[in-house]
Amino acid sequence: GFLAVYIMGLILGNQEFIHKKSLIKFYDGIGWLLQIVMFIALGLLVSPAKLVAVAGMGVLISLVLMFIARPASVFGALFFSKADRAQKLFISWVGLRGAVPIVLATYPLIAGIARADLIFHIVFFVVLISMLFQGTSLHWAARRLNLLATPPKKQKPRALVLSEEVKSELIELVIPPDSPAIDKQVVNLGLPPNALIVLIYREQRYVTPRGDTVLQAGDKLMIMAEDKQEAHAVKVCLGVALPIPPGERVKDPLP
Repeated sequence: GFLAVYIMGLILGNQEFIHKKSLIKFYDGIGWLLQIVMFIALGLLVSPAKLVAVAGMGVLISLVLMFIARPASVFGALFFSKADRAQKLFISWVGLRGAVPIVLATYPLIAGIARADLIFHIVFFVVLISMLFQGTSLHWAARRLNLLATPPKKQKPRALVLSEEVKSELIELVIPPDSPAIDKQVVNLGLPPNALIVLIYREQRYVTPRGDTVLQAGDKLMIMAEDKQEAHAVKVCLGVALPIPPGERVKDPLP
């Protein structure tokens, strides 16, 4: 069951479907609320005296996890990925900060195996150490590894919802720095005949697009297209998607 939900989350997270942004925000809030409830419930099972008793063993296991086991597993799992060394080191430093390890540690308690209480308290102690040291030093680690990104300018949220009876596609795209559309006029982009740039958001102001409007890197475009095929063709023209091989069509992300 856990694996099925995880795989479905990966599939949906990489697809586009109606109301995706709103659903992600809603379920993200539900997820945080349930994690708080879970931590409170699991905290009721913990005895502070037993945590002190396993402190020595917990510190030793934490050091092995932080500096040996997790880096080895991360570098092994990402061996063929495009992530560079700094990114892999940062992922290695993230550590155990969630409720999942503690929940898994309750399984021995439920099964009633020998020394299950000891296992639970060790896992709880290791998670606390990870939260205190790794969790609070993530910003420092990102700065040392030169991975801090420039925070984007805050924008007012906009919700665009089309009626389900409307067959047209309304998409929002950001011009990437390597887009071939940069410094080109709208009339010279080669957009599909039934695609229209409705609005351009640039430098905290809205620009009404015309034929002679020149696109810049970072422009956020609101585009109306006839269907998914034309929407994908627009993305190809703007350099945010790859062309579809001949004979294939853009598939709907959901049945």
